[in-house]
Amino acid sequence: MNIPADLKYSKDHEWARIEGDVAVVGITDYAQNELGDIVYVELPEVGTQVEQGKTFGTIEAVKAVSDLFAPVSGEVVEVNEKLNDSPELVNQDPYGEGWMIKIKMSNPDEVNNLLSKEDYEALL
Repeated sequence: MNIPADLKYSKDHEWARIEGDVAVVGITDYAQNELGDIVYVELPEVGTQVEQGKTFGTIEAVKAVSDLFAPVSGEVVEVNEKLNDSPELVNQDPYGEGWMIKIKMSNPDEVNNLLSKEDYEALL
């Protein structure tokens, strides 16, 4: 299982790559593996306000539908439109092409509430 050390993780199996005041967000390799073949991703529109720990969308796999939870609070500034036509990118490359949204953080200190690679491994 792939757990990059440069990312932060939520207990809900989302990851965040911090780039200045923006967090790039997706689901972990563990999560996509548990879900199985992903067939649809419902994401918020640009401009939507999200709150840490609250739902920002859903992900649908052949065997289940799951909520997606924001790892940080802020405004959605970009959405990965590729997932509309190719939701399988989340399975193929969860930390790269399968990213979901970018959030301009309203409270960057919230990153301190997220898990390190080691903490996430311990959670699993």
